[in-house]
Amino acid sequence: MLSYNQKTIKSEINLNGVGLHNGVNANLTIKPAEENFGIKFCRVDLNKKKLISANFKNVVEPILCTKISSNDGTTISTVEHLMAAFYGEGIDNALVEVDAPEIPILDGSANEFVEAIRSAGIKEQSAPRNFIKVEKKVVIKEGTKFISIEPSNNDLIIDFEIVYKNPLIRTRRKEFKFNHDNISDIYSSRTFCLYEDIDFIKSKGLAKGGSLENAVVVKDNEILNDDGLRNRHEFVNHKILDCIGDIMLSGNRIIGHIITSQGGHALTNKLLLKFFSDKSNWSLKAGKSISQEMEIEETSKKQLSASL
Repeated sequence: MLSYNQKTIKSEINLNGVGLHNGVNANLTIKPAEENFGIKFCRVDLNKKKLISANFKNVVEPILCTKISSNDGTTISTVEHLMAAFYGEGIDNALVEVDAPEIPILDGSANEFVEAIRSAGIKEQSAPRNFIKVEKKVVIKEGTKFISIEPSNNDLIIDFEIVYKNPLIRTRRKEFKFNHDNISDIYSSRTFCLYEDIDFIKSKGLAKGGSLENAVVVKDNEILNDDGLRNRHEFVNHKILDCIGDIMLSGNRIIGHIITSQGGHALTNKLLLKFFSDKSNWSLKAGKSISQEMEIEETSKKQLSASL
């Protein structure tokens, strides 16, 4: 459900794991932060004073993951699952320290990040949370791929379609309503790939840390992981997870309806760049005003129902 004040974690979080693409072991520390700090990353192996803001304008090379960069070229990659956990758990302010160029992939989902946040506890702060409310529809098209965002009634809705020739994955579509649907299956859904693509991906210097421990691998009509799928919509649910993480790079929760077919990190980033380039596309709302709008909308619904 919507929360109208900013939040941070109550205590420090420490995690460790391998990077999916660089194969380097990384130590991750998430620290509480003050109001209006936002989400910022720090490469403590390089410069403890240099911070990288989690912002869509800082995205570079969004190929098979989301990578953000500072002005001097310092980068941190594969931030999307952690950012999705922050979005879903309502964390607005946190400092993320990591001693490697990539966030640990852990089990390939957001589960361990979410569990760590819940174990640390969540602290509500005094400052109001701002919301980005979509005012006008914006569309990005690239051949058969597209992504759009349009106004919605006080919710983030993601309607995602994946299209694969693989007989097991096929074409799948799911609509997720953030304030109404259970997010557990989204959190637990792992990154996936086709077996025949692995050599090509590795030839590009990626997936050095990939394994059946942190990714679902599909070969023809078979899932190579012993435990199979965690939920029947795991493929499209993971894409929704990625999309939530990338949307968190807007800096605020978004009230809008996203529809996409064959979307991904690059397409979502292009949408955000186009959407925020024109101030008539959106408005910034404080939590209190959003709450008032929801109360008015609910009253209107009740009045309409009573008149029927």
